[in-house]
Amino acid sequence: MKLNRRIFLGTGAAAAALSAPHVLAEGHGRPRVVVVGGGAGGATAARYIAKDSDGGIDVTLIEPSRTYFSCFFSNLYLGGLKEIDDIGHTYGTLAAKYGINVVHDWAVDVDRDSRIVTLAGGATLPYDKLILSPGIDFVDGAVEGWSLAAQNAMPHAYKAGSQTELLKAQVAAMPDGGTFAMVAPPNPFRCPPGPYERVSMVAHVLKATNPTAKIIVADPKPKFSKMSLFEEGWAKHYPGMIDWIGEDFGGGAVSVDPAAMTVSIDGEETQVDACNVIPAMKAGRIAEIAGVTEGNWAPVNAADMSSKVDPDVHILGDASQQGDMPKSGFSANSQAKVCANAVRGALTGSKVFPAKYSNTCWSLIDANDGVKVGATYEATAEKIAKVDGFISAVGESADIRRATYEESEGWYAGITADMFS
Repeated sequence: MKLNRRIFLGTGAAAAALSAPHVLAEGHGRPRVVVVGGGAGGATAARYIAKDSDGGIDVTLIEPSRTYFSCFFSNLYLGGLKEIDDIGHTYGTLAAKYGINVVHDWAVDVDRDSRIVTLAGGATLPYDKLILSPGIDFVDGAVEGWSLAAQNAMPHAYKAGSQTELLKAQVAAMPDGGTFAMVAPPNPFRCPPGPYERVSMVAHVLKATNPTAKIIVADPKPKFSKMSLFEEGWAKHYPGMIDWIGEDFGGGAVSVDPAAMTVSIDGEETQVDACNVIPAMKAGRIAEIAGVTEGNWAPVNAADMSSKVDPDVHILGDASQQGDMPKSGFSANSQAKVCANAVRGALTGSKVFPAKYSNTCWSLIDANDGVKVGATYEATAEKIAKVDGFISAVGESADIRRATYEESEGWYAGITADMFS
């Protein structure tokens, strides 16, 4: 019989096991961590585990894309304020500087009993600890008439890269006086790329290139984060251009016809020239395959982001159901550091510090008109719980808004360096 950690902890040697590195119970060489997903959660976790263990842990990062395009700041690319290369990042430094084994492939199966990840190419990777940071997938049938087969006609652009480029091209191709429509997602959803910042950035482009164009937003929610700030900004910068239709006015009763390029809101059909459909979301597919989801998301323990069904699997970022933190890149990066510290401690016996989390979400309404919302959090027995928070105020000066935008630029440089440098 294989002596696994649960059996070992149940014996008279439990006290010794609590202080011994996890790897000693596994009976092989360097402990092995496999990370699935190379975004703000996965890349950060892989880097910190490899860096802080100084080669003591074998880290493999599985990510199908060779270039990571960040969802955060992708709306600024849509708005013409960034180039696509500005939000693209590669994995070479993680491999060369930190010795991380970066594998560009899809993880297609997880055997938690045997602790093995299987890749689409056929390779199998054993692990002592598995970190899943797969981002989001979409709930089938969430928007009537839309499916992934229609994503070229009506892009979601919620996985940055080619979809973002496609949506930008479609906005640029709109006829004079044309109509752009967005189908906004229900809660909870990945943000950034925030839907309402996206509306602002599309309006920013149209104001300059197609000033008689119209924007329709069909929203299943009665309100949204920073709503008063966006409404103030839209009235100031884009008067008469944006029509937000919330739940009370039929925004939740929406269907689309990608072939005909029509959007139906509460039974009223509108011909549109470009349409951004953002469906309801769920954890990336590999979390479901691994058997760590409950409903659409993967419940985790707040102290270390470990799965509530398997302590040797950790889930980060958008895919996790953790409590009060939003599904943002900042959140994923914050969670990754807590997770990396806990994983390193479990595998090498190094010191584990109490979990602390933070998040800030910036949004750009117009050039140099930035707003933000954020909070700090603590780990409780039930969830990651909000401790305190802040939000930009309506009516702030242009100097404050410019400083907020500049702050976001500094944050972007910092988080991408934290992930990849």
